[in-house]
Amino acid sequence: MSEILFDDIGSYPLPENVSKEWVQNAFRNRDEDEKLFSVINDAFQQKIDAGVDIPTYPQYQDMNEQFLRVIRNESCCESPFDVKLECAGLGELEAIETVAKAYREKYGETLKTRICVTGPTELYLKEFGGRAYTDIYALFAKSVNKFVRQAMKSAKNFKITTVSLDEPSIGLNPELSFEEEDIISALTGASRAASKWGADVEIHLHSALYFSLACQTPTINVVGIESAGTPSYLDLLDKKVFEDTDTFLRLGIARTDIYTLAGILNEKHNTNVWKEPQYLQEIVTELETPQVITKRLRLAHRRFGNLIKYAGPDCGLGSWPNQKIAFMLLSNVAQGIKDFEEYL
Repeated sequence: MSEILFDDIGSYPLPENVSKEWVQNAFRNRDEDEKLFSVINDAFQQKIDAGVDIPTYPQYQDMNEQFLRVIRNESCCESPFDVKLECAGLGELEAIETVAKAYREKYGETLKTRICVTGPTELYLKEFGGRAYTDIYALFAKSVNKFVRQAMKSAKNFKITTVSLDEPSIGLNPELSFEEEDIISALTGASRAASKWGADVEIHLHSALYFSLACQTPTINVVGIESAGTPSYLDLLDKKVFEDTDTFLRLGIARTDIYTLAGILNEKHNTNVWKEPQYLQEIVTELETPQVITKRLRLAHRRFGNLIKYAGPDCGLGSWPNQKIAFMLLSNVAQGIKDFEEYL
């Protein structure tokens, strides 16, 4: 059996003394990098300590605005919507060089990391809605590719082994009016650099409805499915399509829908756990335990076998109540995967 790699989607709770507004301003103005980089590094180190094999830098920026504010800036573009390569930087990667360097010095090996960029479909819909301009859509894809290219080019103390395109609207947003071949073309254009540099290219979907589009995209070799919170998504997947296109699965094996999980505890304790947060701990001690996570992985493995290459939480943990409980969930996932592999 091939090893299942534990990765995470990206977002993570901020420490209690740091607000989202401060982070946005710090990224925009870059006048408090020391504190900003410390916040990013502390969270990134927590992911490593929790046992994530291929951690993603903590995403503290708005997934759309992080890229759109560069794409909208005329001084950063060769032409409308076509970003200059030198402007296509990811500030978070500059920050994690510190942790990655310490990791290499401690373990004598280069840290493998995952980056997540917002896909061209999501960015286009945010900017233009349901009006289908295929030429502009292609330019968004070209710009996304430049962000990836610049990231892989600039990494010093870590190696980007996984690049994920975040495309939550595919399969969910009724405004999406492009033809299938246009979507495949855009996804290909956005991930060309990652594929060329030898990284696994993963697409993070919030619905499994159009998984085959991703499988048909020649540069994408991993399809991510949020299957812990919605196990029925696995019923939509055709194993033969994955086999015929040499595509692997990234499975969600831990739920991240925090408000639904909190609702279960509200009913159990007949209270509002947001006002009595001492009960929230039960999410990781009774609901999303290593045993539950292992069971999900075992059930999925019976159906898909070695097609499963990555596993981790369904989505990001940015909406979770604090870093402690987020860290415990990641630790539970690490233990769940370990127990699964020992079971096999």
